[in-house]
Amino acid sequence: MKLQRKNRRALALGAIAFSGALALTACGSDDTGNSNGGDASATANAGSIKCDDAKGQLLADGSSAQKNAIDAWVKQFAAACPGVQINYKGGGSGAGITAFNQGTVAFAGSDSALKPEEVTESKKVCSGGQGIDLPMVGGAIALAYNVEGVDDLVLDAKTIAQIFSGKIKTWDDAAIKKLNPDAKLPSTKIQAFHRSDESGTTDNFTKYLGAAAKADWTYGDGKAWAAPGGQAASGSSGVAQSVKQTSGAISYMEESYAKEMSTVAIDTGAAEPVKPSSDSATAAIADAEVVGTGKDLALEINYNTKADGAYPITLVTYEIVCDKGNKSETLPTVKSFLTYIASEDGQGILADNSYAPIPDEIIAKVRTTIAGLS
Repeated sequence: MKLQRKNRRALALGAIAFSGALALTACGSDDTGNSNGGDASATANAGSIKCDDAKGQLLADGSSAQKNAIDAWVKQFAAACPGVQINYKGGGSGAGITAFNQGTVAFAGSDSALKPEEVTESKKVCSGGQGIDLPMVGGAIALAYNVEGVDDLVLDAKTIAQIFSGKIKTWDDAAIKKLNPDAKLPSTKIQAFHRSDESGTTDNFTKYLGAAAKADWTYGDGKAWAAPGGQAASGSSGVAQSVKQTSGAISYMEESYAKEMSTVAIDTGAAEPVKPSSDSATAAIADAEVVGTGKDLALEINYNTKADGAYPITLVTYEIVCDKGNKSETLPTVKSFLTYIASEDGQGILADNSYAPIPDEIIAKVRTTIAGLS
């Protein structure tokens, strides 16, 4: 079904309201981002979390795009449930799905929904059930760049596809000049970075290129980067660091990793070019379609959206769990933690950490599904 358009205004207003919510410091990890905040506010909000029978250590892995959100949630959860330790590695969506289907983690995070063959494989570890996709985090995939003297940059799908396929090689190319007539574009060589690991962010970015620039992107989509050339770095933090350190660089990353960098505004054909933000990602998610069946709540993003204020390169991160057959020793902790992050309070901290909350009608279904996990 198509998400109701009336949700857009409510979601945008909700995201603005959330911006006053507490900011949180990311717990130590191998893929840290830019979350910030304090212990006092974390403790203040901890009272809304129900620990139930949560206990011990919970291992999880997957999407690095949601790592900053997970760290914020873990900080809150740990304040309420001090006997629980949640260790989320953030090794990338591909690594998370592999670990989940090998039975080594209690849940996985992925920026792409499970493929049919991955669902089939999950039945080996989900006794009597299968892996399902629960949308928990929305976010814009920002195009961060490092070009001296250029603080504002507009690109469209065609030029983005040509940049990342190596057809446009310098920042003063005529196609970029046409979109930025007032910018002083240097002749600096473009250094396009992509993910070296299997990544749901790559999958969503290449799906956008294939949908919005079909004639100029002939490399398909998927978690693994397929186009020739360019440079590679591991994880969201890896590509972010590469852009910061390299003159002429550009790369795609979840918005929370691009906070201190210049980002591209996308010309979608709407009234104004759109910058990545919680509000613009929320507007795009409101245009999504539910394509999952049964308890699976996979969404399909409209990458060709021309809605005013909707940022087209937007991803949804899923928490992947068994609908049935979860391990008895970790199930109470999984349900308690996921119940919190799907709650109003859990979703409420997202905008302040540069993420977008999931639309009300979808997150309500997520909560019902979590309650029924077994």
